[in-house]
Amino acid sequence: MFGIENFAAFVVAAILLNMTPGVDTVYVLTRTATEGKKVGIASAIGISSGIIFHTTLVALGLAALLAASPKAFFALKLAGAAYLVFLGIRTFRNAKDSSLLGSGKSEGKGVRKAFLQGFLTNALNPKVALFFLAFMPAFVSSSNSYGPLPFLVLGATFFATSTVWSLALVAAGAVAKRFLERSDRARVGSMKGAGVIYCLLGAGVLAAGS
Repeated sequence: MFGIENFAAFVVAAILLNMTPGVDTVYVLTRTATEGKKVGIASAIGISSGIIFHTTLVALGLAALLAASPKAFFALKLAGAAYLVFLGIRTFRNAKDSSLLGSGKSEGKGVRKAFLQGFLTNALNPKVALFFLAFMPAFVSSSNSYGPLPFLVLGATFFATSTVWSLALVAAGAVAKRFLERSDRARVGSMKGAGVIYCLLGAGVLAAGS
């Protein structure tokens, strides 16, 4: 089908990979638990949209160029790490602003921003691009005559499985948020904790593959 081999195996592998804890899992759970379901959903869809971005890089051969250039790889990795640290510092500082907590105001205002932030946390992670570069060709026929189409179909499939799993994480994070809402101290503490987590995720991205 469209130059794809073992599509069923790809779907199973995609589901298992989506369920493997990583940066995306922690990010979606943390944002939902601290900022609400709407922000969590927007973050989840943003992260999943990053998959389409990386798939396009692979389909067009740009991911291979990234892999072949240590300087470009490091620059993108540095940008991704810096962005997560930036989110962490800002979240930690916002924890002191009681107007952002408890009333749901931040949840209603930040949906579009949450989508963009989720997208950037994925798109600026070069390790994801290299993963798809190594993973996807195994499911594309060596005699492929459809150009980039099989990669795009596989990317759309991975997007779908990622989104479903991420929405399940949002549901779990929403349960945690209900407990945090019972105490102002817990809300402030969770926001500060989220800021620290984002910074640690940024450090992890920078350290990966060093």
